Amino acid sequence: MPDVQPSLDHLTFLDDKQPEMVDLVLQLCNINSGTPNVDGVKKVAECLAGHYRELSDDIHTHQLPDMQTVDDAGNIQDTPLGPLIHVVKNPKVRPRLILCIHTDTVYDTQHPFQECQWLDDKKTLNGPGVADAKGGQVVMLYALKALQQSPFADRLGWEVIMNPDEEIGSPGSTDFMQERAREADFGLLFEPSLPDGTLVSWRKGSGNFDFVFRGVAAHSGRDFDKGRNAVAAMSRMLVEIDDWNTDPQVTYNVAKVSGGSAPNIVPDVAVGRVNVRVKTRSQLVDVYEKFEEVVQRYNQMDGITVTQHGKFRSTPKTIDEGTETLQSVIEAAGNDLGIPVSWRGTGGASDGNKMAAAGLANIDTMGPQGGSIHSSDEFLLVDSLVPRARLAALTMMKLAASFKLPQE
Repeated sequence: MPDVQPSLDHLTFLDDKQPEMVDLVLQLCNINSGTPNVDGVKKVAECLAGHYRELSDDIHTHQLPDMQTVDDAGNIQDTPLGPLIHVVKNPKVRPRLILCIHTDTVYDTQHPFQECQWLDDKKTLNGPGVADAKGGQVVMLYALKALQQSPFADRLGWEVIMNPDEEIGSPGSTDFMQERAREADFGLLFEPSLPDGTLVSWRKGSGNFDFVFRGVAAHSGRDFDKGRNAVAAMSRMLVEIDDWNTDPQVTYNVAKVSGGSAPNIVPDVAVGRVNVRVKTRSQLVDVYEKFEEVVQRYNQMDGITVTQHGKFRSTPKTIDEGTETLQSVIEAAGNDLGIPVSWRGTGGASDGNKMAAAGLANIDTMGPQGGSIHSSDEFLLVDSLVPRARLAALTMMKLAASFKLPQE
């Protein structure tokens, strides 16, 4: 149907869907799915998979490998992850679009923030993951439902990836996402937009690093000179790293320290954890080089060994030609809908960084308007659910209508 062009008439399916979208958000938010809560993450995934069965050609559940973490004693631990859900529609149709959002949250079962509730204005929901990203899950689902009700249902190949580990850097799901990203033409991810509706253009890269210091334990009175203080050595190195914060484009956050036991024991183990954000790939390389130098230097201290763990799981997400093309399509859809579309960069990272690293142009804030994420004040502006679903659906229809195969 080359003569059919997307129009607002193709979005009427969504006109009366806000109440049921809200109901699904509430249902999802009242299931704790903090990343370590594998059973809870699985329940969210199963709930959503049930909604996709009527839309898709195929649904696969992938059990991810255990993630490895460094505990406070400096030991490597294997920790299980929840399932990844992969939904496929029209696998042989171009263009191919990946839609992605995570099923986990930052709120584990011990966190005091567990229930979703209406605020006094009756237009705002406050709850764990309500914007990041259970509201995004619902927007993504209903945008696809609208697409499937349109003349463009068979003109777009799409895949949905729902991963269980984004909030910890997607250690188990990155390889799968990047494998699928290399087969696609565009990507839409459903992290929340900013509270005013602004979408994110570029993102900094993010890396988490653990430094394990080992020294020699000794009695702090009788044999102090025989001890080698791991906590003291770690503290000196972390202060040195903190002093590297001279460029706002590159930030070193000394985030957590652990070590020592009784005051009368020279501590023989300490662990320091650092998050680093960079804007460019050259800055990322510089960080690795600086860490290599400082670790090597501290390993030369008498009786102290330092082991570095971790890496940049998210490389910087920049604006390339493909991103600009996708931005222009979203802007055109917003113009048709009367939704202003504006852009800004951010220091935060998302799975959009991982897909961009695999060469996929993507926009990763197609979810609802919300804010105060990762806190007990997290909120969702309910009246943004349907407009954001319309924006995503119309963007998909425009991609289907205008896509031309690349020249061989």
